[in-house]
Amino acid sequence: MIPIKVVGASTKPARDISESAGVAAKYLQGGALNLTALPPLSLYIHFPWCVRKCPYCDFNSHEAKDGGAFPEQEYLDAVRADLEQALPLIWGRKIYTIFIGGGTPSLMSAAGLDRLLSDVRTLLPLDSDCEITMEANPGTFEAEKFKSYRASGVNRLSIGIQSFNERHLKALGRIHDDNEAKRAVEIALANFDNFNLDLMYALPSQTLEEARQDVETAMAFNPPHLSLYHLTMEPNTLFAKYPPTLPDDDASADMQDMIAELTKANGYEQYEISAYAKKGHRARHNLNYWEFGDYLGIGAGAHSKLSFPHRILRQARYKQPKAYMEQVKLGAPIQEEYEIEREDMGFEFMLNTLRLHEGFDPNLFSERTGMSINAIDKTLNEAEAKGLLYRDYKIIKPTVLGQRFLNDLQEMFLKG
Repeated sequence: MIPIKVVGASTKPARDISESAGVAAKYLQGGALNLTALPPLSLYIHFPWCVRKCPYCDFNSHEAKDGGAFPEQEYLDAVRADLEQALPLIWGRKIYTIFIGGGTPSLMSAAGLDRLLSDVRTLLPLDSDCEITMEANPGTFEAEKFKSYRASGVNRLSIGIQSFNERHLKALGRIHDDNEAKRAVEIALANFDNFNLDLMYALPSQTLEEARQDVETAMAFNPPHLSLYHLTMEPNTLFAKYPPTLPDDDASADMQDMIAELTKANGYEQYEISAYAKKGHRARHNLNYWEFGDYLGIGAGAHSKLSFPHRILRQARYKQPKAYMEQVKLGAPIQEEYEIEREDMGFEFMLNTLRLHEGFDPNLFSERTGMSINAIDKTLNEAEAKGLLYRDYKIIKPTVLGQRFLNDLQEMFLKG
């Protein structure tokens, strides 16, 4: 593993410190919650451009113009300024994980990625074992560029394979073919000892055997981590407007059962609804989300969840890259901001933690929400009575039935 240089927050002029104190002061006032300690803090950086928008994708991604052109330096200037403006909200807090997502961050030049991580290290104190993940798509893999990414400090890749079947790749609108998918994994193997392969199942006209072949092909590379997602028709996507023919519920359930059997037989532990890992290779960044930890999101459309002693804040930045860069120059990149209300806290917490197959310690609820778990006791009892939830004094977790009907279980905690 390449050592990561730990650099503290940059020294600010006295006037800037005074201004920063004013920005943070309103969040440090008394409020409805009482957090005894702040949770771990992660950093998410969004890169908004893709070569082509996939028909199933509802992420904040935009097709790069003229065969891949995008304003890299202008955007990196904006990201640094965005981070500088956000520093007052996280003074003194260490970053434990970083995730560079998109879009397709691997469209970034090697020099651009190096500059981005240098800016982050200049402005923030990183944990000495900081996990730094970068999303990458096979159609953008260049061996030398990925060696440079590794040398700059990226120590984990998340590769958007989706399928090794060329027919399914075309149906999904991917820019790579099956050979490029395999070559991307080989390049990752040569440069990274920690990486994830993203696969989808229940694809248009996919059979059980084709789904099995995808999973077996992925596992033949012995990746430390697998993410296996059921294709869903998200609103405001091309697939939602023109839905393809998908496997029915019974066929999808057979695929889920096959995945559970194959991953277990090959030494993968399912620790979250879609995540499977070899021992010691769970995605720490994603775990922080699922355990209701904190994250600062910078870049176009990025979301943040930040805790203070008496409140928890959510923010969303402007989504369109041009508008985002303009708003950063004005010192106002945040389009939406609100505090999580007490009556919504149980749902917000359980929406994340119920994804964990091993569940969570009941004490985590009060640690992360600043409230007593008695606040959701009635709903916990109802879920337990329906056979969707197991709990004792050490653990709360969904049952096998609860995992299968996770959306229904989560919605029970939504106060209408």
